[in-house]
Amino acid sequence: MPDLAHRVVDVHYHAGPDLYRRRLTSTGAGLAYAAAGGWVVLKSHLSSTAARAWEARQDGLPVSGSVVLNDLAGGVVPRVVEQAVFAHGPDSPARLVVHLPTLVGPAHPSGLRRASFHPRLDADQWRGEPVVDPEGRLARGASDVLRAARDLPVVVATGHCDRDATLRVIDEAVRVGTPRLLLTHATHPMSGFTPADLTELADVPGLYVEITALTLLLGHRDARHLGEVVRAHPRVVFSSDLGQPDQPDVAGWLAASTHWFDEAGLTARQIAAITRSGPADLLTP
Repeated sequence: MPDLAHRVVDVHYHAGPDLYRRRLTSTGAGLAYAAAGGWVVLKSHLSSTAARAWEARQDGLPVSGSVVLNDLAGGVVPRVVEQAVFAHGPDSPARLVVHLPTLVGPAHPSGLRRASFHPRLDADQWRGEPVVDPEGRLARGASDVLRAARDLPVVVATGHCDRDATLRVIDEAVRVGTPRLLLTHATHPMSGFTPADLTELADVPGLYVEITALTLLLGHRDARHLGEVVRAHPRVVFSSDLGQPDQPDVAGWLAASTHWFDEAGLTARQIAAITRSGPADLLTP
């Protein structure tokens, strides 16, 4: 059974089927990361990847799964999380990643060229309500999921929450004792955190911060900013957020990352922390 030790760990890779067409299937992604000596967490806005990840691991591939709690996939309710945990199998060396909804509110402007996976699928028709209401109250379902996560082998990720909603989720996670929380693409414009904000969150127990290659590739942030994020928070993970047909493949992402790390002035220890030990610690049960 593949494990996470001494590998590049990508906690955020899109494989088909998904809302949009992707470069690779789950098996294809597993083969690509195996060739690169890595581990991959598959993500789909459409459905859970837990069962796909279990099947890939039975073939010896370094794959674990996730579920995004969009209305389309069952919503923000603990039973959706529990079903995905069961489908992920009892043998996974990695926690299942549970993303709060990504299809919420108005669509964020994207520089990506995207084609729908299915001709009947209109993603905007499935947009639901944010996890925080206009008065700033966290939805009961989100609080229930955070509580359920205390007793399940999962990481809760903030999905496409904006800054205010993310802070409310963090407060609730601390209050109820959620052990692992991932602040998804933290400094992307849709999330809106600054390196200074991340420093203020450094003492939140079990909080990890993600910055993605796609954020750099689309020009939202640059390598200098990557360095600032790494130096701002003690638990940063660098993921790809890739899988789009017109974006780099796995080998291309890893090659580009080497240049970014050099431009960011990162040390070998910092690089290992954000690509290997940090994400492995996040995922290890």
